[in-house]
Amino acid sequence: GYDTMVGERGVKLSGGQRQRISIARAVLKDPELLVLDEATSDVDTETEMLIQRSLDRLTEDRTTFAIAHRLSTIRDADRILVLESGEIVERGSHGALLEAGGLYAHLWGVQAGEIDELPDEFVERAAERQARTEAGDD
Repeated sequence: GYDTMVGERGVKLSGGQRQRISIARAVLKDPELLVLDEATSDVDTETEMLIQRSLDRLTEDRTTFAIAHRLSTIRDADRILVLESGEIVERGSHGALLEAGGLYAHLWGVQAGEIDELPDEFVERAAERQARTEAGDD
């Protein structure tokens, strides 16, 4: 069943193995709404690509929220929401967000190795929002 222990008392599995089993269990339940929170964070790039191909097929005709820091995971999403300090600051498709040249485009560039680091304006803005949040002004 969904709660069956796998591995030796469930403790001998790697993080990636646990993630793959969790995804399989979630998909087997066939929910109308699927939430994937950092679903491929503990797997290597090659395994991520294999999982992503499977998820692309399995999430068709299903509302899926994919929460990810690794942007390649959400690249093919119908709609991407970019959050900064808990607020939506950008939304659109991967291509549209790249064309807009905002935070998403810069994060993509950093992760793809095209740029070395985020421009100061993004770092400063995030620090300001964080300070306001901690001070209770937001």
